[in-house]
Formats: sequence, structure tokens, C-alpha cells
Amino acid sequence: MTDAYVRTIASMGTVVTVHIVGSGADSAHRVESAASALAWFDEVERVCSRFDPNSELSQLSMQIGVRVAVSDLLFETVRFAIAVAEESGGAFDPTLGLELEARGFNREYRSGAIVRTPLETDDRVSYRDVELDVDRKTIMLARPLLLDLGGVAKGLAVDMAARELERRSFENFAIDAGGDLYVSGRNANAEPWSVGIRHPRLEGELYETFRVSNSAVCTSGDYEQHAPNQDAEHHIIDPRTKASAVGAASVTVLAPSAMVADALATAAFVIGPSDGVDWLERHGVDGMMITPSLERLATRGMRTEYCVERRASPDSVS
Repeated sequence: MTDAYVRTIASMGTVVTVHIVGSGADSAHRVESAASALAWFDEVERVCSRFDPNSELSQLSMQIGVRVAVSDLLFETVRFAIAVAEESGGAFDPTLGLELEARGFNREYRSGAIVRTPLETDDRVSYRDVELDVDRKTIMLARPLLLDLGGVAKGLAVDMAARELERRSFENFAIDAGGDLYVSGRNANAEPWSVGIRHPRLEGELYETFRVSNSAVCTSGDYEQHAPNQDAEHHIIDPRTKASAVGAASVTVLAPSAMVADALATAAFVIGPSDGVDWLERHGVDGMMITPSLERLATRGMRTEYCVERRASPDSVS
């Protein structure tokens, strides 16, 4: 067994853990590298959070009808979110911030403070109201709206952290951000990483595990966040009906990048079981969907290329 360095922080409303395995690096280099990788979570949150009135995203939402020059990080994140919205026919839509606020998803996780954006909700708002100028790196919001980048920002932070560790010549590591993962190389036992998929109805148990290397693994589930005093309402909203999506209990996607896996899992969740799996296959990624009745639907690659075990145990990556 090879030694591993593990560091954990709280960021972006979840617990983020970095595992760095061996690779001959001295202890100080691993400690410094893990800190630099984890710093990306705070940076992405500083730019992309809708819960911080001082974030670049929140400031953008206060400038309706104005072409606003934004940072490369915010521009590329919004551009990717809009591209997924277009590809999914609006099943994924990053303009639901005010809708989520109105449903009670408006509490800043560190302070517990309630966030209320001073804009009136407009039911006509959609991703088509976000105008991007690629040459000037500007964003214009054509209607009053609050962008919510929760479906892509955490995945982006995972990707940036992974890139940071690769830049520092690490090959064997895992980054776990509460359902959004990237695993590289081998674990401390010199095996592909074991990733557990949470059982959507039995707390503390897994639906299944599988072995994977050099891949992002992201899961969207209806159990993750519930509206205050409304257990039936969860945070994955169907933009077309403005109601919680009900066709799935969870969707897991494997992709080269966590931002891609994160967004496609959310879109497939809204699209629903059979069409959602077909949609993932058309986009060249593997994944599986667990329905509310606990039926398992999976892409062809997910059915044939991964060593899968069904078992009940604490959620983990190892």
C-alpha cells in the first residue's frame, strides 16, 4: 500500500477532499499542492456564487440591459452553461436563480443568512435572454434575471483543482466535492479508484460501486436539497414547467471533465429516464439513471465497461 496525503475543507456548500497518492513527492510539496488545488474552490465561489452579493455573478445581475465586461472565468462558465441549455432544448437552464430563491434555496451556507436579490421574477425568462459577445467577453442580461451556475461551477472547480495537481506532476489523486469527483491514476492500493453511488432512498448506503480512473464522476439527486417545509420539492427544477423534476431519483455521469459531467447529469435528470439515457449516449458520455422506483437504466458503455458491485456501505471514494 502506498502512502496518501488527504486534506479536507468546506467550500461551495459542501465538503471538499483531496487525496494525493505517493508519487515520490516530498511531504511539503504535497501539502502545498493540495492547498493550491483547493484554493480553486474558493476562487470559483468568489466569482460564480449567487449567494454572495459581492460576487462577480451577483454584480452582473444588477446590470440589466447592459453589456458588462466580465472575467474569463465567469464568461467561459456562463458560455458553457448556455451551450448545454441550447443542446438540451432548455432542460438545463442557468437563469433559474430567482425561481430557486423564491422556493427557499436562498440561504448562505456559512452564515445562514437569507439572500434576497432585489429583482422581480419574470416567468418569461430563459437562457435566450443571456447575450454573449465572444470577442469582447461581455455578457448582457436582456431581462431581469439571476444566473444560477450551481449545475456547472462546482464541476469547474473540480476541473481546475485537477489541472493544478497535474501541473505539479501528480498522476494519482482524487478530488471529491460532495457528489462531484475527479479521479486520476490509481489509489493507495495501486488499483483503479472505487467510486460509490449513493442510494437515493436509503441514507448512509450505496446503490452500487464501480472502478474507474482518469475520469470525472458527477451525480445529481433529488435527495440533495429540499425546499424548507416542502419535502416533495427539491432543487432540480424543470425550467419548462417551473416544478421539481420527477422522472429520476438520481443520475450519474462519467466524462473527461467534471463541469461536463455535472451539467449533463442535471440535464438528463430533467429530461427523464429513457430519453435522458439516450441523450447522454448521443453526447458521447457514459452514465446511469436510478428511477424513483429504483430501476437502473444505463448507457451501453456503463453496462459493459465498468466493474460494478451492488452493496450497502458508507459513501466514499477510495
